[in-house]
Amino acid sequence: MSQRKSLGLVALVAVPSLFFGLVFSMILLLAPAKPAAADCGPVSVVVDGNTKVDGYTSEQLQNAAAIMGAGRSLNLSANGQIISVMVALGESGLRVLDTGDGAGPDSRGLFQQRDNGAWGSYADRMDPTTSATNFIKALKGVAGWELLEPTIAGNKVQRNADPYHYQKYWPEAVKLVQVLSNSKFSLQGSDCAIPGQSGAGDDYPWKNSPTWLQVGANDASTSPLNLYYRECVDFALWRVNQQMGSTGAPFKFLNGTFRPDGQRLGSALTWKAGWDAKGWATGNTPRVGAVVWYAPGAGGADPSFGHVAVVKEVKDNGTYVEEGYNGNPAPADHSYYTRTVANTVPSAFLYLPTQEEKK
Repeated sequence: MSQRKSLGLVALVAVPSLFFGLVFSMILLLAPAKPAAADCGPVSVVVDGNTKVDGYTSEQLQNAAAIMGAGRSLNLSANGQIISVMVALGESGLRVLDTGDGAGPDSRGLFQQRDNGAWGSYADRMDPTTSATNFIKALKGVAGWELLEPTIAGNKVQRNADPYHYQKYWPEAVKLVQVLSNSKFSLQGSDCAIPGQSGAGDDYPWKNSPTWLQVGANDASTSPLNLYYRECVDFALWRVNQQMGSTGAPFKFLNGTFRPDGQRLGSALTWKAGWDAKGWATGNTPRVGAVVWYAPGAGGADPSFGHVAVVKEVKDNGTYVEEGYNGNPAPADHSYYTRTVANTVPSAFLYLPTQEEKK
């Protein structure tokens, strides 16, 4: 069966009636759910001469501890403390540098703060606690920083050219804050989640749940992600959660809470706009784990709602393997599928902050 024919039949919902199509579109746009609770409050720091972390000197650990201590004094959550350590890792490698760079020759200290009056005196910028305090105050002044991806939040303060410069330092920052913390906090499902890996094959948790077509629109229930069971959008959002370290309730990314502006993801039609609103990158190159987005009618997708899937594997011949739900005609609809697709067929690939392009 051709790509166009199969996607065109079932991209989002294979219902010929305009009435049911309207019902489907309305009920996908559900009321916002309550945000996932994050067990990620402020943590205090313990560091002494016996504290060891592979790859880091005692000076670097003391500087990380100073950042955490500054955060604690300002009642900054563990997530905020991790962001602060992440930025310092990306700017100075957790060293108090008395040099700048080509873009900022007057930059100094852990955060490479400029001599522009915004970051205090030279002594302030060279002092770990003072410079961290000034960074944290600026971070807390960023509207909605808790809802931004960590690298984007850091970039809003530092204003460096590449907003994704810091993302590769996030796992190390998490490790350092965990080691130096005298409090226990959960990363699972919280804003502190460590990016994970997607599962192999059909590990969708609700594969046996009834679809809305089986029970009727009036009696249909939704998954914990606030989308209808076994639809393409629910599977794709499950993969997003899974890859970002959120594999159990309360899930981090929900329909209704994904976008920082509070608007809902809704059907596949709005997914690229959701990525744009969140500040996550999109492009035309498949990357493993990226969401595949088909605009309405693209590649045979539903002409009203489009379709979403996930990149399972990238091949060297200009194709990739796509996985998803509800991508085949009845009676195989609303179940797991894989297919090989040419890179040029989808409208866009929607990237997670931790994904790097395959070279």
